Amino acid sequence: MKRRIAIVLCAAVMGLITWSSHAIAQQKTVKACQDEWKANKAANKANGITEKAYVAECRGGAVAQPIAAPAAPPAAAPAPAATATGKKTAKACREEWKANKAANEANGISEKAYVAQCRGVAAPTQTTVAPAAPTPAAAPAAPPTPTTAAPPAKPVPPATSTARLAPSAVPHPVGANEFSTEAQAKARCPSDTVVWVNTTSKIYHFSGTKNYGNTKSGAYMCERDTAAAGMRAAKNEKHP
Repeated sequence: MKRRIAIVLCAAVMGLITWSSHAIAQQKTVKACQDEWKANKAANKANGITEKAYVAECRGGAVAQPIAAPAAPPAAAPAPAATATGKKTAKACREEWKANKAANEANGISEKAYVAQCRGVAAPTQTTVAPAAPTPAAAPAAPPTPTTAAPPAKPVPPATSTARLAPSAVPHPVGANEFSTEAQAKARCPSDTVVWVNTTSKIYHFSGTKNYGNTKSGAYMCERDTAAAGMRAAKNEKHP
């Protein structure tokens, strides 16, 4: 009898040892569980499974299988679609706004307003372009102002014969070898001295003096011709 009880006890102990060894063999290491989590890191994060929770479940033998992340909403759809619970997370709404950031900013939809409406399952309000201000009607053209003809200019009275002329402009007689211009006299005697002859006093003056070309009557002559005409040089003038 005692021998039979001993055999039963031995069998029970052996079975317990065998089960424990099997359980230990089935349990994974922490490193192995961490490696598995990292291999599916993106999917685990999308499903809210942290590394710590995954390792705990992995070590306990019940590993949470990652679920494929839901496809992102199409970029062309401005209004967020409601979830099964009827409300989206703030993070999901922000990501939708960022996916259509350029279009939302162009329509004046801020991220804060989009998230508020997305969380309330209401389509974000689209801004409308203000209508252009009507162009004011052109003012009627003012009637042309009648112009009055300018009064005729008063005739300028002609210069009287009593107007006094400059001495050099006074006409003078022109005799033999006498010229009315200095250029004409120089043409006759290019190498001689041209003088101004006072035909009244018979005295001639040299160029550069105050009486040269300024007497009431006179003419330009070559100095060599003055002696034959009875002319003499002014005493108070120096020959050039």
